[in-house]
Amino acid sequence: MAVAVSMEFNGATLAQYDEVIKKMGLTPGGPGPAGSISHWVSATENGMLVTDIWKSRELYEAFAKDQIGPFTVEAGFPDAPKVTYYDVHSYFTQGADA
Repeated sequence: MAVAVSMEFNGATLAQYDEVIKKMGLTPGGPGPAGSISHWVSATENGMLVTDIWKSRELYEAFAKDQIGPFTVEAGFPDAPKVTYYDVHSYFTQGADA
């Protein structure tokens, strides 16, 4: 079952996020990692919020263990994120260009 994952990174910056994305070999607006469905990030009053949809919680957790955790430490994120999971009832894929 698809899962939405909300990650609240207190004290982290979008510049640090950009560094992590580069370390992952990803390009903003490009394809995500295997198993991911969607992704967005925004600055918050306390840091930043990342929200993903993954094909399964297991795929997300493996990616988090292998890449998110190590790369956020390398980029100097002050703390691990507060992670919240949601079962996804429905989602949309990329729309047709207007």
